Amino acid sequence: MSHGLNVSALCRVTNFETARRILGKNGLHFAAETLAARIVALAPSVQLIGVGRDLIEFHVAAADREEATMRLRSLRHDLDAHQRDALPEVRLDFAIGAACAGVEEGDTLRLLEVAEIALERAGDAGGFELIDLSLADHAVDRLTLIADLPRAIAAGELFLHYQPKINVRQQQVSSAEALIRWQHPDRGLIMPGDFIAAAEDSGLIGPLTLWTLRQVIADQRRLAALGHDIPLFLNISGMLLANAGFIDEVCEIITANPAAKLGFEITETAVIRDPESAIRHLQRFADHGVVLAIDDYGAGLSSLAYLKQLPAKELKIDKMFITQLTSSHRDPLIVRSTIDLAHALEMEVTAEGVETPAALALLSVMGCDLVQGYLISRPVPFPALCSYLGEQDQLAETMASRPVFLRSGSSWTRA
Repeated sequence: MSHGLNVSALCRVTNFETARRILGKNGLHFAAETLAARIVALAPSVQLIGVGRDLIEFHVAAADREEATMRLRSLRHDLDAHQRDALPEVRLDFAIGAACAGVEEGDTLRLLEVAEIALERAGDAGGFELIDLSLADHAVDRLTLIADLPRAIAAGELFLHYQPKINVRQQQVSSAEALIRWQHPDRGLIMPGDFIAAAEDSGLIGPLTLWTLRQVIADQRRLAALGHDIPLFLNISGMLLANAGFIDEVCEIITANPAAKLGFEITETAVIRDPESAIRHLQRFADHGVVLAIDDYGAGLSSLAYLKQLPAKELKIDKMFITQLTSSHRDPLIVRSTIDLAHALEMEVTAEGVETPAALALLSVMGCDLVQGYLISRPVPFPALCSYLGEQDQLAETMASRPVFLRSGSSWTRA
């Protein structure tokens, strides 16, 4: 952008359930699309990124924080007015969470992660929150986090959100990924990228992962009791794959909970650090019935020599290839060849970061098995995941009603 700040924003449409009942099965999606178009019409500097079931993601140009605040607050006000005029039969509420940084600091993925935190805070801040990453007081003191983390685990400050994965052919949720959050009593919601790194630096990543594993098992048991017996995945740090004591403890927990359907997501770079130990320990997990997924494939130096040795059942293509799928000439070729490779190795393929119907359409005709991203659902608390799973029939109808699955099977070559 040519302006002084990069701004990523998320607009959440609340009162989803009430609106869906009034508008019918397709009405709310139509309303979200209409509101997204309205956002672009109201602010020519807006770049629309994606429209999900109840979430609109966009970027906006601004010269400084004050201008960004003014534009976003004005946008929220205009959405309220437009909703009252266009959809008088329902009452939708809007919350906007945004993150901004200087043009040289505005990494898109980091901005989006912080915008998600701002959106969580927006519910307690009049429906709007903007976090400025250029301000020094938002810098995270890693030493303080390291000191606070054991207390946070014991005090119940950590919690999990879940992001569903959708099976493209079956058009229903096939699994969900657990993503850890920390509600700090003084700092508020802390980004996982900050405290996970602190946990790895301090040696606390083991206890943190074991806490996550136990919580995921408990949640999976609750889901199964509700009739949704799907696997729940959690991330395992590469630093732990060579730790025999950690591996033993994980296997003991799994053995004590044989009914739990679990998956572990492992980055490919984690295997390359110590391939002999990693492959041996991953095989132990597989022998205990854990589904293994290779996470962020393509983000590092992918090694086919190691990939063919891993007992993995799923390969996740890094979102850096998916977000530019419809605007790049090379990314579609890379994604298609990766899908073919994974299928040849008898693995399912998950595309991360699916944010637009066009990307979903291309992935569908390429033969991608699973999709995950804001077009489907943002990470949500466990009760919201339960509600989401309870609406799978409605979800299938909504996805099937879109024309994105009806394109030519060779359309990906023209991206």
